[in-house]
Amino acid sequence: MAEQSTMLPLGTIAPNFTLLDAVTGQKRSFNDLASSVGTVVMFICNHCPFVIRLKPTLAAVAQEYTDRGVSFIAINSNDIVNYPQDGPEFMKKDVEEFGYPFPFLFDETQEVARTFRAACTPDFYIFDGENKLVYRGQFDDSRPGNTIPVTGESLTNALDSLLEGLEVSTDQKPSIGCGIKWK
Repeated sequence: MAEQSTMLPLGTIAPNFTLLDAVTGQKRSFNDLASSVGTVVMFICNHCPFVIRLKPTLAAVAQEYTDRGVSFIAINSNDIVNYPQDGPEFMKKDVEEFGYPFPFLFDETQEVARTFRAACTPDFYIFDGENKLVYRGQFDDSRPGNTIPVTGESLTNALDSLLEGLEVSTDQKPSIGCGIKWK
């Protein structure tokens, strides 16, 4: 069943966290990965049809904006006991298959998802160079079952405004996706 993101209040300061990188096996923190330009934190997973639909475009968008100085951090907070297909070994395969240019971190305790008030996959957050939340919501209007192409337009419009030094529009749509699989 589809759920909407909870829309963490704009202006919220990014919480620091340290999580396991599914590819390298190393612990990575928000403070170490954040960019002085801007940082995208996204809650995704391997099996959700909403995420599956956007994986190739997400990789391309992330590469384009990483090249422009934006940092991207993906987090999987799903319960892997009941959803083993979201485990770290499968996260690593996704990184390899789709060429993600960002770390894919595993939130085993689900504490980070709770701190962000993340509700679904995908769920996107953009923090400015001062780590203040300027965007939270959807990737774009595409959904499984509709004919709208996956473009990343909502996220890229916000990133373009941030990079151009403009105020990011507060007219933001919540993300819609599979509910996070809580323990």
